[in-house]
Amino acid sequence: MPGTLIVNARLVNEGREVDGDLRVRDGRIAEIGSGLSAAAGEEVVDARGRRLLPGMIDDQVHFREPGLEYKADMAIESAAAVAGGITSFMDMPNTNPPTLDAAALEDKYRRALGRAWGNHGFYMGASNDNLDAIRVIDPLATPGVKVFMGASTGNMLVDDPETLDGIFRETPVPIITHCEDTPTIEANLAAYKAKYGEDIPVECHPDIRSREACIKSTRLALELARRHGTRLHVLHISTADELGLFERGPLVRADGSRKMITAETCIHFLRFDRSDYARLGNFIKCNPAIKDPSDREALIRAVAGDVIDVLATDHAPHTLEEKSRPYAQAPSGLPLVQYALLAALELVHEGRMDAAQVVQKVSHAPAQLFDVAERGFLREGYFADLALVDDAPLTVRREDVLSKCGWSPFEGTTFRSRIAATWVNGRLAWDGSKLVGAPNGQRLRFAR
Repeated sequence: MPGTLIVNARLVNEGREVDGDLRVRDGRIAEIGSGLSAAAGEEVVDARGRRLLPGMIDDQVHFREPGLEYKADMAIESAAAVAGGITSFMDMPNTNPPTLDAAALEDKYRRALGRAWGNHGFYMGASNDNLDAIRVIDPLATPGVKVFMGASTGNMLVDDPETLDGIFRETPVPIITHCEDTPTIEANLAAYKAKYGEDIPVECHPDIRSREACIKSTRLALELARRHGTRLHVLHISTADELGLFERGPLVRADGSRKMITAETCIHFLRFDRSDYARLGNFIKCNPAIKDPSDREALIRAVAGDVIDVLATDHAPHTLEEKSRPYAQAPSGLPLVQYALLAALELVHEGRMDAAQVVQKVSHAPAQLFDVAERGFLREGYFADLALVDDAPLTVRREDVLSKCGWSPFEGTTFRSRIAATWVNGRLAWDGSKLVGAPNGQRLRFAR
């Protein structure tokens, strides 16, 4: 592979922004410095002062394969991700069939081989009857076990107390949870159906998937994790009320120890709130629900203040036809990977965070949390997964959306940054306007 020298970049890494150059050779970062000279045959990219980031590691996507390829698949969604500066992704197990054993897990890795534009890991799922499979998970095969402690599809809802206790007691890898209390949601839905029949306004979604449902389930997950000393990562926090349950401070402490219980939110909870349902309707219907402006503000402060450790997407595409159905029949989920990093960088333009803080939440922290080997940082010897960001405006248009579903909740939004280039394992994959070459993603390795 010919080498690449990126010069005159603004390197954003490990809490700092510095001017410098970065050399890529054989898929890895070979040298970081200033005033580096090009070697024979080396391609030189002049960054012209633009920010160079370690590629985003999105630890929460639903690429829908196998079984739901009519709305998404690994090849197309990972291409959209690379266009958005996401160089690695971790995919959820609620597919068809669900990923409930080692054979299903390896099938997904086979499907990704030669097709995924980004590096990839796949979660094992939990159900009420697969504890035996969870006990024998190879810690090098998966980032973690996903537990749906709330309504989900098929056999993926874990609501048996003894099974939940066993999963938290015996899993050899981190547990990640979707926390919503199903009985609370079902009671709320019944009340709204009694009032509105089948014509429930979408504005009621945050009251049906209520904050009480989130808080009750999150408290249960934290109690189980503390009882058994389990590494727990709570996904897509959507309420201000839950924030007080988590420890403030860096993910990795000064003495090298890590938080055992961590929190994550998603980009849509930082960019939308209840007032946007009138404009966007089912296009922002997701689980947990987007809630109040006060929750949005509290979540932004919690990301900046190290209460929330990771910022992800929960990319979950559905077709336009599905999203155009009445509220009760429209599925939950948003396509987000192509514009998530740009949306996060809006917080920098707004003065709410600096670029190094964003990189900590989208790149460093996922790598640290899941023990991802040699990725997530600008370090010599690490894989060259890179995103070059240009502070030039980009307006989201439906015709530019790469996801198979063909729409974005950000349509019409003008971001103040754009992805000028993305490199995956040292190869240019996105040149700012189109995909380049062929899929080059690798299976993620975990240093455990």
